[in-house]
Formats: sequence, structure tokens, C-alpha cells
Amino acid sequence: MNQNICIFTGSRTGARPVYIEAARATGRELVARGYGLVYGGGNVGLMNVVANTVLELRGHVIGVIPNSLVSREVAHQGLSELRVVQSMHERKALMAELSDGFIALPGGIGTMEEFFEVLSWAQLRIHNKPCGLLNAGGYFNDLIQFLDHAVDEDFLKPKHRSLLVIEKTPEKLLSRFEEALASSPGRQFERSRT
Repeated sequence: MNQNICIFTGSRTGARPVYIEAARATGRELVARGYGLVYGGGNVGLMNVVANTVLELRGHVIGVIPNSLVSREVAHQGLSELRVVQSMHERKALMAELSDGFIALPGGIGTMEEFFEVLSWAQLRIHNKPCGLLNAGGYFNDLIQFLDHAVDEDFLKPKHRSLLVIEKTPEKLLSRFEEALASSPGRQFERSRT
């Protein structure tokens, strides 16, 4: 069974070209390593850049999108699979279920909310899949500093801070994911019962 990596990223492309190039590089690296892409199913922003890059290289892309966004015509119609769900909660649960690891690229509130949910699930041992930040152009520097501050102030345990993999290139990030996946075969995701 093929492994999939879930990408959370912006519905905008950002202020600097480095973010678009990071999205393209991530798409290229996923295909080069034989991973499928799971993402939010949109045809806008960095999420569209990643998806189109994977598709151009004949990779497999699964988009998961709530019906409310399909009706606003933001669904990407050229994907390998487009799964339409009824709610954002369903979307996140299905994306997590379909994925073997999670990466956040630059993005805004939605990107952070989705990524921190799966990271908190790792902390709670709901799953043991790798979670990483692609710190393209130093975008996440302040966030990383905040998390280190949370450790210093005893709101975040060092062992939970270490669950977060941070790299500047998709090559290094996915290499670290592969090390984690190899050391923990049979990774599972258990759907939250909330």
C-alpha cells in the first residue's frame, strides 16, 4: 500500500517567491520518493501549487474538501481523487486517516489550526505519525521561538516539543520522516471519539 503525506498550507501564495518555490519543491520531492499527496482539495494558493506539481509529475493526489467549499467553486477538479465531505471536522478526520505523516508549509490560521490539531493528537498518542514544519524562508521562526518559550515556561514538555520535526528543505524533512516511519512500522491513526 502506498504511503501518503498530508500537506497543510495556505489558500494564498504569500508575499515572497520562496514560498511558491518551497511548495513546488515539496511536490517534486513527494513524487521522487513515491509518496501520494493528501491535502485540502482547493485550487487556490500554495495548496494548488503543491497539488499541480504532483499532478504534473504523474503523482497521486487526494483532495478532501467540505461540500460548502465545493459550492464556492474552490475545489480542484483535476485531482486523482476528490473526496467531498459534509464538514470541516469530517475533512480533518479523513485527511488524518488517509495520511502517514503531516507537513505544514507557510499558511495562515487554517493551516495552523489543522496542523496543531494533528500535532496535539500525536502528543495525546492518538497517532504516532511524524509531524513537521517546512520552515521555508524562515517563515516559522517566530512560531518555533514561541514553542521553545512554552517549554521554558513549563507549558510544553520537552518530549512533546521533540515530536515536531523542523527543516528548511523538503528533502531533509522527508528523510527525517522516513527514519521515523522505518523505526515505527505499522503506524496507526485512531479516529477521535469526540
